[in-house]
Amino acid sequence: MRRLSRLRLYLVNPFNPLVSILNVRENVWNQFRVWKPLSLLVIAGLTPDEWEVTIFDENLGVPDYAALPRPDLVGITAFTSQANRAYALSAEFRARGVPVVLGGIHVSMRTEEACARADSVVIGEAESVWHQVLTDARAGALEPTYLGSWEALGDRPPARHALLPTGYRFGSIQLSRGCPLACSFCSVSQFNGMRYRSRPVAQAIAELRQIPEKLVLVVDDNVIGTSRQHVAHAKELFRAMADAKLGKRWMGQATINVADDEELIELAARSGCFGLFIGFESPSREGLEEIGKKFNRVRDRDLRASVRRLQRHGIMVAGSFVLGLDVDTEGIGRRIAEAGDAYGVDLLNVLFMTPLPGTRLWDTLAAEGRIVANTFPEDWQYYTLTFPVAQHRHLSWSRMIDEMNDTTRVFYSYGRIARRALSSLWRTRGLFAPFVTVATNLSFKLNGQLDRRTWRGLDLDRGAPVVAVPQPEA
Repeated sequence: MRRLSRLRLYLVNPFNPLVSILNVRENVWNQFRVWKPLSLLVIAGLTPDEWEVTIFDENLGVPDYAALPRPDLVGITAFTSQANRAYALSAEFRARGVPVVLGGIHVSMRTEEACARADSVVIGEAESVWHQVLTDARAGALEPTYLGSWEALGDRPPARHALLPTGYRFGSIQLSRGCPLACSFCSVSQFNGMRYRSRPVAQAIAELRQIPEKLVLVVDDNVIGTSRQHVAHAKELFRAMADAKLGKRWMGQATINVADDEELIELAARSGCFGLFIGFESPSREGLEEIGKKFNRVRDRDLRASVRRLQRHGIMVAGSFVLGLDVDTEGIGRRIAEAGDAYGVDLLNVLFMTPLPGTRLWDTLAAEGRIVANTFPEDWQYYTLTFPVAQHRHLSWSRMIDEMNDTTRVFYSYGRIARRALSSLWRTRGLFAPFVTVATNLSFKLNGQLDRRTWRGLDLDRGAPVVAVPQPEA
């Protein structure tokens, strides 16, 4: 009789135990780095009332699915590092006769692989096709693939933030999509397109009001865009956020040119911005040229002055770097740490150069036979950006590990953490920014220790990865 009323839909965000930032049990500071799976909240918002929607974020614990009521349809999202778990979940539900739809950036880039492990695959953005997916699922006639299109971001229902009411310090929202920069290691331009698309300001404000958390992560790849028109829209949005008195503090991502516009910085701070992730990527001009990071290559840009302008308005700067570029040589770990210190960033986020499917980097390294973790789909678990998975021009696998350890040891010494916290206290004359500085710095430091534990016994120089993988708790 239930089929005559509401159907049951499960949406699942898979777990990867190798992602250290999700380990809250061993690093309590990681609770500030676990975000809500926004894509599933958006899908839930697109789902009509005839479906009863339940979202499972396995980062907060893996349920006993067999003990739960049998769903009529399961939707699973997957980044590349989640692909293994997504495929295992798909097999589990399909063995029970439950149809499974896979979506997300990984399956969009590896469609043939995904199609062999699910009833249906959504390629690209799901908004334009999700209604048809549900219609076909109800009729028992799912198509093997559905191709989403790049639609304008207006006139869509808000994400259903209330479906995940507890367990998170941060809420999340997306205000724009698309990026014209097409950096060599990034697949965003292929997945979301190269045209920058912004949500209407009124719609963004309305959804922000629905987010229960006081802290919000803006997941946009570049919250200010890349043109004067984009920046003008960002200013309009920040003014509206400030005028709405939302009581939110938010973090986002931007390119370094955000610091070129004093009015933009002031409006961002007034709107509640307390931190920005900024991709510095490499301490050398040759590294920036290899990646294609044009904003960082502006002649005579004073990066320390840019960081200071943001910090004067109470905005923390998290500097992101990539370790393992072809121009990188021995000592790059320390050079990155010293560059982060010289720029005066509050946090340093360093990731291994990782060839993700759909990127120019993947195409290049695959053509050159330099992808070492290449037993797929099993090896996707190592594509977390915290493992070297390819052969690098000047650095062996073990040398890459040593360089990453040097970065963490130098930048996240307790003395430097204390100095950054005191500097934050001096600038802001409040306790919030120093607390966030300490919490996030300790999170990065302790995650470095967790990563070192995982790296033991794993050496891609000697062949396929072998590592004891802890299993998620039920």
